[in-house]
Amino acid sequence: MTDFNKHEERVATNPPPLVSDYGLVIAVYILYLVGFFNGITALAGVIIAHTQVGRSDQISQSHFRFQIRTFWIGLLYLVVGGITTFVFIGVLILIWWCIWTLIRCIKGLLALNAGEPISNPASWLFG
Repeated sequence: MTDFNKHEERVATNPPPLVSDYGLVIAVYILYLVGFFNGITALAGVIIAHTQVGRSDQISQSHFRFQIRTFWIGLLYLVVGGITTFVFIGVLILIWWCIWTLIRCIKGLLALNAGEPISNPASWLFG
């Protein structure tokens, strides 16, 4: 067998991924939590979630859907809270966003640790 055939044989078999689906789910939750301090990592997290949602097992898919909703609903809270900060309600909305995001990330991490899917990833509350 020539070197070319050996290379072709190695390319034909799909190597295992460097990071498992569960590892990517954990990474997105961590990126969201770090996003409290810099913002940009949450964007990286939602990109990962969007690209992996259709390529993973059912448990991971429920977490990716939950994470995608967490990002977009959270962005809505941030925009509405930011616009309404000139009245006191905006501050309350921003505080709610912080608590809401923190609870969703912690709940997701605990469910993933137990090997459980998110029961209702489309929920506006805590799944």
